Amino acid sequence: MELLKAKILEEGHVLSANILKVDSFLNHQMDPVLMYKIGQEFAERFNGEKVTKVLTVEASGIAAALMTGLVLEVPVLFAKKKKPSTMSEAFFTGRIHSYTKNETVDIVVAKKYLKMEDRVLIIDDFLATGEAARGMIEIVHQAGCHLVGVGICIEKSFQEGGRQLRELGVRVETLVSINALNDGKIDFE
Repeated sequence: MELLKAKILEEGHVLSANILKVDSFLNHQMDPVLMYKIGQEFAERFNGEKVTKVLTVEASGIAAALMTGLVLEVPVLFAKKKKPSTMSEAFFTGRIHSYTKNETVDIVVAKKYLKMEDRVLIIDDFLATGEAARGMIEIVHQAGCHLVGVGICIEKSFQEGGRQLRELGVRVETLVSINALNDGKIDFE
């Protein structure tokens, strides 16, 4: 997606060989026009898959997931990183490790929001090691739903997450793929 790539070049900052900071437009402050176009792109790529739910994890994936759900006209569900005291009903759970926050958390989704007949599209901002995606896939499997695929705004293809998901037979659609982050420069695929 050329628009996202241009925005990364214009406003992204390489912090290390593994970290690209895009918080001015994607995952802290958000560019709503860009986010809507991201939603349109994911909806187009998964057109015909009869998606009934879009799933993400709080908080960075919510904007892209919400815009995708808006275009597809389906509900958007986000896994919470901490079970709220108001969640007294049964829930599905997955475990994820955040490299940038150096923490492992259990994510939860209330069982009443995922049914066996659902066709779930997972959307997230980044794919690096694949932890978040695998945690959400675990929730989809616990619910007995059909996983349509995973949509990723930015994939760090030099890390193993995307390759591992694809080897498991998961359909992964990436809007922008990065081969390397070296010497402050971004090498796109």
